[in-house]
Amino acid sequence: MKTKTKAVLSLILMLALLVLFGYSAGFGWGAEKALSGKDIKLGLDLAGGVSITYQVVGEEKPSAEDMSDTIYKLQQRVTQYSTEAQVYQVGDNRIAIEIPGVSNADEILAQLGKPGSLSFMDVNGAEVLTGTDVKEATAATQQDNMGNIENVVRLVLTDEGAKKFAAATKAAYPNHDPIYIIFDGQIISYPAVQNEITDGNCVITGNFTAESASNLASTIRIGGLSLELEELQSKVVGAQLGNDAIQSALKAGAIGFALVAVLMIVIYLLPGFAAALALAMYVALVIIMLSAFDITLTLPGIAGIILGIGMAVDANIITFSRIREEIVAGRTVKAATTEGYKKAFSAILDGNVTTLIAAIVLGWKGTGPIRGFAQTLALGIILSMFTALVITRIFMWCFNEMGLDKAKLFGAKKRDKVFAFMKYRRIFVAVSTIIILAGFVGMGVHNSKGDDILNYSLDFKGGTETTVEFTQAYSLEDIYSQIVPKISDAIGDTNVQPQTVNENNQVIFKTKTLTVEERTALDNMLKADYGLTDEQIQTETISSTISHEMRSDAIVAVLLTAVFIMIYIWIRFGDLRFGTSAIVALIHDVLVTLTLYALARVSVGSTFIACMLTLVGYSINDTIVVFDRIRENLRAAGARPDKEKLQTVVNTSLSQTLSRSLFTSITTIIMVATLYIFGVASIREFALPLLVGLVAGTYSSICIASPLWYVLRTRFGKKAKAKK
Repeated sequence: MKTKTKAVLSLILMLALLVLFGYSAGFGWGAEKALSGKDIKLGLDLAGGVSITYQVVGEEKPSAEDMSDTIYKLQQRVTQYSTEAQVYQVGDNRIAIEIPGVSNADEILAQLGKPGSLSFMDVNGAEVLTGTDVKEATAATQQDNMGNIENVVRLVLTDEGAKKFAAATKAAYPNHDPIYIIFDGQIISYPAVQNEITDGNCVITGNFTAESASNLASTIRIGGLSLELEELQSKVVGAQLGNDAIQSALKAGAIGFALVAVLMIVIYLLPGFAAALALAMYVALVIIMLSAFDITLTLPGIAGIILGIGMAVDANIITFSRIREEIVAGRTVKAATTEGYKKAFSAILDGNVTTLIAAIVLGWKGTGPIRGFAQTLALGIILSMFTALVITRIFMWCFNEMGLDKAKLFGAKKRDKVFAFMKYRRIFVAVSTIIILAGFVGMGVHNSKGDDILNYSLDFKGGTETTVEFTQAYSLEDIYSQIVPKISDAIGDTNVQPQTVNENNQVIFKTKTLTVEERTALDNMLKADYGLTDEQIQTETISSTISHEMRSDAIVAVLLTAVFIMIYIWIRFGDLRFGTSAIVALIHDVLVTLTLYALARVSVGSTFIACMLTLVGYSINDTIVVFDRIRENLRAAGARPDKEKLQTVVNTSLSQTLSRSLFTSITTIIMVATLYIFGVASIREFALPLLVGLVAGTYSSICIASPLWYVLRTRFGKKAKAKK
């Protein structure tokens, strides 16, 4: 009786926590709505604004001091546009700027990165010095007349500057007139002349702190911007487009969540209901953690969360499948639950760690929104393990101890029928080979026509992409006949490639790399002729330098992920053949997905990297579950099973995990499908190939990886080293 009471109280506590977390995620706490969705920092693609990346001209690796000074001054400049603006260094010679919530984007782009005017003027307004006359400016300390240490700014002038300053201080000294230091039209300091300075060395004194002296020295030292910057990549996002993206993503998430929850309950009954409750807590915790850790949420990040919902169910499905098997084997529900969690743990751990490896590499090699996707994906993986192994289990314990422990409540089933998968392994290989070859043939055909082998977007080719939210839908014919000619006139180039978005008024125009003046002309035309606002126009420009690096990063990221995963599997399973088979299956999935990109001409952009790495991480999850069962059944088969026994082991393992593989794929496909149906254009470019990849991943885990392991096992070494 005490245990039942404890279970009831625990269930009430868990439901109370669910309500508490749900309230926090939806409404937050205090005036700032802390720990809620409203407190999450939004990226530019959601909040609207300007993102720009500069590269230093003429210097491969400028000094750390010059980079720091330039960043500081740019930060001062962008703060006038938004207090949330950020300036930070990327690599050795690049500076990234993000300014959310602004609409005068072209004006900002025109001003940023240009040298500011630094001048020294006397009381009569005559210019004494310019920024180029200052050789050095540093913060320092000295003793004042009272013997106290004070912060000062020391200046060293050029020879020409020293001559001009000597004349100016000689005229100002009798009356101790000030010399005004002016930057970008504002007076930043006005020290009074205490004596005539003839050697080009002077000290500015005042009530300086160490920080204020350093900042003034930095401003003077820059004299504008000491480093010449060139624009590599820029993006202008209208707030309306970001708002539409949020709404569509939320709709996709809500519908997908509901479908997955219903499916889990229908298939697994009471455990499915426990999983649905845990899944709701998972969503709330993700939102709370995004706010608590101040993670910037981007559009790909939302996709990562929604994908995470589908992946969060996976651990529950693995466990519930194990529990069902134990019930069929004759155990009581309570004993089956304990044993099911125990046997499922290794597969859950290995599957999630390998997916986490992909997320880490994605965060390392990705930039901007893709890094945001990696962060939310990694967060989702960690929280999904916690909710599946802890939260769901607590709900299950509560239900069991309250008397809900009948086998029929767990969707008990008959023993799995063993299918002869190995019998058809050559057919499986032939089907995969045909599909992959079709992709290479398609790429060859495109190349022979003078086109790119893949439909590279601006991320990989360079250029300018303008996304316009028109007030009405236009057919492609009308766009070519009415709008494209106007765009050509505005930018002075006839090579304009439009792309419509299904069931949407958005149209994407791809052009050459536009200058600020050309972008302004295009914006003005769209506003004047179509009544649009800044919020309805999104512009992104990427240089060929950035695009070349993205291609390299995509290849390196996939290869690194494959290597790290193979090493991990080798260590965990104690058999390199498991790792080798898993990597071949991953390459298979990547190539099949590449076939879609080649034949359907899906745009290959920054989301291509995210798609491939997500696919690699997720696909290996399914393969590991199968391998985990093979390892388990292999121990029962004896030390040196012959070929026939090995085939039986593989067939049995695949049959035992088949329902789990299918159910997991279905739940994840539901989430990704809702993204494709309800998402904006950039999300659809991510969702469609991911859908194909998920199907390919499920197929390869069953039909490629396991048969390949069998071949390697029988041909290379008679004795396996399956790790216990």
